[in-house]
Formats: sequence, C-alpha cells, structure tokens
Amino acid sequence: MKIFFASDIHGSSYYCKKMIEAYHREGAGRLFLLGDILYHGPRNDLPKEYAPKQVIAMLNPMKQEISAVRGNCDTEVDQMVLEFPILADYALLEQDGIRLYATHGHVFHEKNLLPMMAGDVLVHGHTHIYEAKRVKDQWILNPGSVSIPKGGNPPTYAVLECGVFQVKTLEGDVLLEQKLSGDR
Repeated sequence: MKIFFASDIHGSSYYCKKMIEAYHREGAGRLFLLGDILYHGPRNDLPKEYAPKQVIAMLNPMKQEISAVRGNCDTEVDQMVLEFPILADYALLEQDGIRLYATHGHVFHEKNLLPMMAGDVLVHGHTHIYEAKRVKDQWILNPGSVSIPKGGNPPTYAVLECGVFQVKTLEGDVLLEQKLSGDR
C-alpha cells in the first residue's frame, strides 16, 4: 500500500485542496498527516487562503483514510472539530518490512529519537524543509510543508511505496527519491 505523508497544512484551504487532489492522483491507500493541521502558529505568517473551517470540511469526510499525529500547533480544541484522532505524539507503522515512527518533529527528531532499532525510520514534519538522510543506522525523512515551505522549497508532500520514499511538489514532480532498506 502506498502511504501519502503531508505536514504543516496550517489551516490553508488552498493548499489543503491541492494536497487532497495530489493524494487522489497518487492513488495512495492512506493519508498520514504529520501535524499542524488547522492553526498557523504565532511564528508563521498566515498561509494562502487561511480558512481552518474549510480545511475541517475537506478532511472530515475522509476520516477513514486519514491517520494523524499532533503538531505543536494542534490542541484539544482542534480535536473537538476533527473527526479523526490527532493528539498522539507519534504512531508506529510497518510498511514493506520497514518500521516507521511517524511524528510531527517538535518533540521527537534527529537529536531526540524515539527508542528506535537499527533500520528503523523516523518520518516527521515541523521544519517545513523536506529531506531524506541516514543517521547512523536509521533514516530521518521529512515530506516538507504543504502550505508554508521554508528554505526556498516549493510546497511538498511525500509518498512511500515498495520501500521507496519520494518527495514531490503538489503538481507531482519528484524532487527527492530515496530507497530505504528493510534490513535490520
């Protein structure tokens, strides 16, 4: 099954719509949101077409397809309006023999890893910069940001299928591709 990873929508109805279009175009079996879904946060400018209520209306009908973790801008108030769980600090997934820890990145990140084993993968957002890098015997992956990218990057998402992690623009252009090993 193809997993679609997206992070940091920050309440942008414009970019949420583009993300959902990309998700459907990819034919992924699961949309995994890595936090910061509705609120833009005090350190960020308002994203294009900031309209959290519209984002709620777009995501709730997809609740069976969505898994999510809590970002630093997500709160219990957000959970009251979203019909899928968003308040877990991380989730553990297994995909094609690869163990993945999905989190937002403000608590668990490269300098504060979860109790991971050799060959495990940490997937997080938070920095708004996409990447795939090996740290010792583990992978650190980031799909970037859907609505407020940083580092001169365009808005991005990522897919994982058959052990290959790809970061793409919202139009589907591949910016980064990394084969992950399932070996432990």
